[in-house]
Amino acid sequence: MTVDCQAERTTMALNKRFLRKLHRSLVPIMVAPLLITVLSGTLFQLAALSGRGIDFLWLLNLHKGNLGFMNLERIYPFLNGLGLLLLIVSGAVMWWTTRPKKRQST
Repeated sequence: MTVDCQAERTTMALNKRFLRKLHRSLVPIMVAPLLITVLSGTLFQLAALSGRGIDFLWLLNLHKGNLGFMNLERIYPFLNGLGLLLLIVSGAVMWWTTRPKKRQST
């Protein structure tokens, strides 16, 4: 094995480790906002379908990022989307790189 090949393997191992750390650190941060978005949007839609949407406008505000004590309506969707995109990409790359390689018949 050449030095270049060993260096490439070391770099790939470091990249995999970095990607796992990034994914692992993003998951706890992104779980709450994603759950809030999904639950508030679904519950508001159910309320609107039952004809009581006006009574549950607070769910729509929560869905948009108005958390009461902090109004994040301008950046909440952007951060939510960016975080979800990072989780999807890092998860897909980790999955792709850990798939078993097909053996070539000799």
